[in-house]
Amino acid sequence: MIALSLAEIAAAVDGELVRGAADTVVDGPVETDSRLVTAGSVFFALLGEETDGHRFVPSAAEAGAALVITEHETALPDGTATAQIVVADGYAALAALAHEVVARVRAGGGLEVVGITGSNGKTSTKNMLRTILEQHGETVAPEGSFNNHVGAPISMLRITHDTRYLVVEMGASGIGHIAKLVRIAEPDVGVVLKVGLAHAGEFGGIEATQRAKSEMVTDLPASAAVLLNVDDDRVAAMRGLTAARVVGFGTSDDADYRLSGVSTDRDGTRFTLTAPPVSGDDGSTGGPGQVPETVDVRLAILGEHHAMNATAALAVAHRWGVPLADGAAALASMTRAERWRMELLQGGPEGVTVINDAYNASPDSTAAALRTLAQVVRPGERTIAVLGEMAELGEYSVEEHDRIGRLVVRLGIGQLVVVGRGAMPIHQAATLEGSWDGESVFIEDVDDAVHTLQEMVRPGDVVLVKSSKSAGLRFLGDRLGGVSV
Repeated sequence: MIALSLAEIAAAVDGELVRGAADTVVDGPVETDSRLVTAGSVFFALLGEETDGHRFVPSAAEAGAALVITEHETALPDGTATAQIVVADGYAALAALAHEVVARVRAGGGLEVVGITGSNGKTSTKNMLRTILEQHGETVAPEGSFNNHVGAPISMLRITHDTRYLVVEMGASGIGHIAKLVRIAEPDVGVVLKVGLAHAGEFGGIEATQRAKSEMVTDLPASAAVLLNVDDDRVAAMRGLTAARVVGFGTSDDADYRLSGVSTDRDGTRFTLTAPPVSGDDGSTGGPGQVPETVDVRLAILGEHHAMNATAALAVAHRWGVPLADGAAALASMTRAERWRMELLQGGPEGVTVINDAYNASPDSTAAALRTLAQVVRPGERTIAVLGEMAELGEYSVEEHDRIGRLVVRLGIGQLVVVGRGAMPIHQAATLEGSWDGESVFIEDVDDAVHTLQEMVRPGDVVLVKSSKSAGLRFLGDRLGGVSV
């Protein structure tokens, strides 16, 4: 965190300094997990669903926290020099501090902020954009999927006065969540990737999901820009909800950033991107006599769906002055989008390839992963899909798992292994497709699935492992692919 006095922090979070000198300066990292606290840290004691952060205030102080922010005055161990600020709401205080820090750094000039949301692809796009931008200036982006009301502010608080780019991944599990993050970060550029059924059970349906994702664009000022995936009708419809400058990306002829010629195989994904020339400091495009730019993009990452994510990342960077060729070269250096996301593993049984994509799963991302499996197989090889539950689908759960089971058959996947009772409709649907020559196996327990697969696989097999994180198949994929867990 940038250096702030205790008085400045107390004012920013609307809190009361109950211990410590007002002029003491704090500049350590901000943590909500006491196990991560080191000397000089700021520890927020948050009240969670499973535990109360106030229980860990003493251990944070003993670990050297310079400041603890609590919702009530809490006794600190004797001999510690830890300061304390008391606030009415710890979560609101965390958001307020992040907003203050971003505003101060932005006021110093040079900071550009982008917010990224969508039902799928947020983390991959964020990682791609970070890879491009860090070649051109100090870039801060969250690790993993730090994209909620706690993780996103924590990521924002990592910026310094030298930070040039802040990439904020904005997730949500309900109406109003993205709006809060937008108010904290005040993005210069907003990106909406897709509106799908991910978390539809929490949102209450696809229409509610669309409303939630549109929060990215509704509060952006006219000075900002919003990049919309014009191939997605629900995203394209957000054009009329914002005062910001709208820039479209996708395969459509009317896309400002248009991708074409997408193909994927075991070596990665390729496509061609055509982009308008950027003619102004504000990122405005086009102009009389100006010729569009074209670049061939080669990703080492599997999956045609990553072409859209890469296009979004390239478009943001391009509008901030990064030449398309430089952006494409940076993306070519990426060996994976993220751990457990279309991760290619070949350290298991000899001749067996594992695609571990079991960190998250929605109907759209699972269908995309299955299509990739069908595309990357080579003559003589067998495909095996190992599928677990797609969580948080609510009333759509049975229907969407059923649809995935039928898609497995229609894509000609050679073998299906369904793991976990929540994924049972995938198995049931596949076995009902009479035209299929393959076989579906249902296994309730992950460990049993590992043993079954170890006996099943043979040289030349290509195995996709796909599920939501809660199903635990990412570790199955690691074990099958020879990764120590």
